[in-house]
Amino acid sequence: MSDDIAGPLADPDIDAAADLVRAARERRAFCTLLGRCTVDYEGRASAHAGPADRLLVLKPDGTLLVHDADGPKPRNWLAADAVTVDSGDALVVAADRERPEESLRVAFESVARASASVPDATDADVELSGTEADLKARVLEAPELVEPGFRALATERDTPAGPVDVFGRDERGRPVAVELKATRAGPDAASQLARYVDALARDLHADADVRGVLVAPSCTPRTRRVLARDGHEFVALDPPTE
Repeated sequence: MSDDIAGPLADPDIDAAADLVRAARERRAFCTLLGRCTVDYEGRASAHAGPADRLLVLKPDGTLLVHDADGPKPRNWLAADAVTVDSGDALVVAADRERPEESLRVAFESVARASASVPDATDADVELSGTEADLKARVLEAPELVEPGFRALATERDTPAGPVDVFGRDERGRPVAVELKATRAGPDAASQLARYVDALARDLHADADVRGVLVAPSCTPRTRRVLARDGHEFVALDPPTE
């Protein structure tokens, strides 16, 4: 196991714990949350588990497991196509699978401990493909992969909603916010992009026509619907693996 992303965090607030989970997803790390939560499953059947102290384990491949205090087996688990993380009054980690259609939603009202560690690429049983940093380097080296005429002007451009992965302009000079994901993108990536676009529009000027482009190897159908609703675009691009 290599470097910890943060922490481990003891009694973090909801937003801090959510940020850690998001960072774990971006870096394909192992992540654990221990706290009081409810669990909802929809799929082959429907199930609800009320508030209790449980352990959530999120693996780099998107597998989500939820353990009760007793017993060796998880209460629920799901090998997900997409994992979303939302925070507000609760920290909600949701895993969705398309075939068969299943969803697992874990809502933490409080978190006692949160941790995340990046697996060592030299481990015999761990195979890591390209990272988000690799994808960013590919876009900067060949910005036309985003679209013809795109010019990358800055990375990690600050906005009130957070840093935009790549900021640039299209061939008509319009500002473009590019959100990068090294793995299949879920609806949270589309929502994150929308926040960046709105923040950039406020930062620039009133009539700024800011475009949003999500770049990832693939995305879920729901993600495409969210992008279409917000008027944003998707570009399929894999990070380099060497």
